[in-house]
Amino acid sequence: MNSHTKAQQLWFLSPRQVEVREQELPALQSDQVLVKALCSAISPGTELLVYRGQLPGTMALDEGINAFAGQSASYPLQYGYASVGQVTEIGAEVDSSWRDKTVFSFQAHTSHYIAEPESLMPLPEGIEPQSAVFLANMETAVNLLQDASPLVGERAVVIGQGIVGLLTSQLLAEFPLAELFALDGVESRREHARRAGVTGSFDPHSDADLAELNKRLELEHDGGGADLVLEVSGSPQALNLAIDLCGYAGRIVVGSWYGTKRAEVNLGERFHRNRIQLLSSQVSTIAPELSGRWDKARRFDVAWDMIEKCSPQRFITHRLPLESAAKAYTLLDESPHAALQVVFDYQT
Repeated sequence: MNSHTKAQQLWFLSPRQVEVREQELPALQSDQVLVKALCSAISPGTELLVYRGQLPGTMALDEGINAFAGQSASYPLQYGYASVGQVTEIGAEVDSSWRDKTVFSFQAHTSHYIAEPESLMPLPEGIEPQSAVFLANMETAVNLLQDASPLVGERAVVIGQGIVGLLTSQLLAEFPLAELFALDGVESRREHARRAGVTGSFDPHSDADLAELNKRLELEHDGGGADLVLEVSGSPQALNLAIDLCGYAGRIVVGSWYGTKRAEVNLGERFHRNRIQLLSSQVSTIAPELSGRWDKARRFDVAWDMIEKCSPQRFITHRLPLESAAKAYTLLDESPHAALQVVFDYQT
């Protein structure tokens, strides 16, 4: 059994300080399994809030994930929620079919962990581990579209082309929209967006790009502007841009989590007079208007299908061992133009 299994665990010690610790795991209980990690993905948005010390200390770390139940957002702490591994040992009461299964888990970055089988999701046939680590972000993208309810012929804008933004853009590109625009300050991400199927991608820091986008949205005409804006940049300042781009009675769906970051939002001009709707989208729950027919299991099924269709592993820019965690977070923190998706590889 696993009486001597030692795990290499990533710990956030203080702002911009991480450490890999070796920890002996407790004995495996009869209803539990031991999982050896194969790879885990860093969420550049949420995890950078943890890394930079920008989490609200008054709230639980993540109420929607069992692994963090009751854990406050105070240092030192473990985090991460996109791990793929293989079940190597099973307890006496666990069905033997679990042995050797490859599974996804909302689990902090660690080389080994103990879990109850019901908290694990076996990978569908044909999906590789380095595609499966995108499940959490793909579920977020699916939830964003469910909350946004895009309509045929609409003009849509996605602000932010990190992983969630790119996945959202790729899903939206499947809809019969009139036009779909993406904004990001990093050229390589704008290029990814073009490849994902948007009809135009723009730099939000370029006056020329914004002037061209305004022209494409026909903002100066009656009935012009975006019908739908999705804000997934992680920057609260982007809300003002979203309002500027939105048309009369348009919808702004905010998928970003800003943590403790704040910005002044102008609600006195276009927002007020144009009856703009500002909606929060958060993946931990199902929108009430859908919950009669949808549950998490059904949404995960869709997310797996979208992973198979979209092949998100092409967004991986760096594969590093867990021992290089400090390098990984410094890279994401200081050089976002160079790193899109960083994955810890536990097999190196």
